Amino acid sequence: MTIFTKIINGEIPSYKVAEDEHCYAFLDIHPLVKGHTLVIPKLPEPEADYIFDLDDEMLSGLTVFAKRVARGIKEATGCKRVGVAVLGMEVNHVHIHLVPLNKETDMLFTNPKLELPSEEMCEIANSIAEAIETIDN
Repeated sequence: MTIFTKIINGEIPSYKVAEDEHCYAFLDIHPLVKGHTLVIPKLPEPEADYIFDLDDEMLSGLTVFAKRVARGIKEATGCKRVGVAVLGMEVNHVHIHLVPLNKETDMLFTNPKLELPSEEMCEIANSIAEAIETIDN
């Protein structure tokens, strides 16, 4: 069982921004910029760790869910765009990075990671979640 499955199951806390029956989105605890979010599918064990191993239905559902989350991130952070990256090397569970961008260098994974206090992470997660809800309605 991966750390992401433990997060989905509530065994490890996270800064959740969105969830549906098949997907879960939460803030990266070591973000490149404020609002850096991870989008993961809810997978049976053993979890797929390569996005292109997902069946077409799961892949398309994950992509549409990520689009919804990206819209919320853009609205909540006021960024110019939301960058998308699928690296999959850090945790052996499919995941998409959604990174608020104001300049291309915001998405360099070699940049130092931010260390944000829990209160600020909660505020960011709540603002993204509220933006998603507003967009959905």
